[in-house]
Amino acid sequence: MQSPFPIPPFALECKLYANESFGASYKHPFVIALANGTLDPKIFRFYQIQDAKYLESFSDACAILSTKVTDPDDKLWLIDAAKMALVVEGQLHLGYGKTLGYDAKTIADTEPTPNNLAYQNHMVSTALKGSILEGFCAIAPCPWLYIELGQHLLREKGTIPDDHPYASWLKMYSDPGFNDYMTHLLAKLEKYSLGTDIATKQRAKVTFQQSCNYEWMFWEQAWTNQNWPSR
Repeated sequence: MQSPFPIPPFALECKLYANESFGASYKHPFVIALANGTLDPKIFRFYQIQDAKYLESFSDACAILSTKVTDPDDKLWLIDAAKMALVVEGQLHLGYGKTLGYDAKTIADTEPTPNNLAYQNHMVSTALKGSILEGFCAIAPCPWLYIELGQHLLREKGTIPDDHPYASWLKMYSDPGFNDYMTHLLAKLEKYSLGTDIATKQRAKVTFQQSCNYEWMFWEQAWTNQNWPSR
């Protein structure tokens, strides 16, 4: 499948390294049901609330990385990325909240699932303890997968009917406006790979693959209504 945005050499290495993990999301029953419009609204509600919790940590990881880079342009881009995760995508969550019966307080009061919490900790701890390259590899799979997946589903469907129950989600992530975001993100990932030793690059590729695995696990936690063991 041709990418809707340029993929620099190291980013391509990461994607090929994690190819099976990256592609698994396309086949998950949650994604298939979402695209078909047959996904149970209760499952989608569960997913949306957990996604809002996840985005708080995605924003944190971007903010942490902004304190580690020295290039002012990279710092500003990461700060904007942290803001966009909360503001732009937050509007989608609250929009669905009006029809699915949840609000900001519901999100604040909800405990992350085990899969969600593990993914959040993976991103934040990598941003804190890892190299800048590893930090970018921890956050890159989420937007990369969603944007490619959204545009893939649009090509599969041809058009998104206004009466599709998840039209807003599909239209948001199939929007070609996100291609510019990914172009900049992958260019920065490439920038910080240059001159980096082999061992750090390998850790970065493993980090990327782990985030791809967590993406699949995120669909799964919503599909199975994952919860903590009874206490």
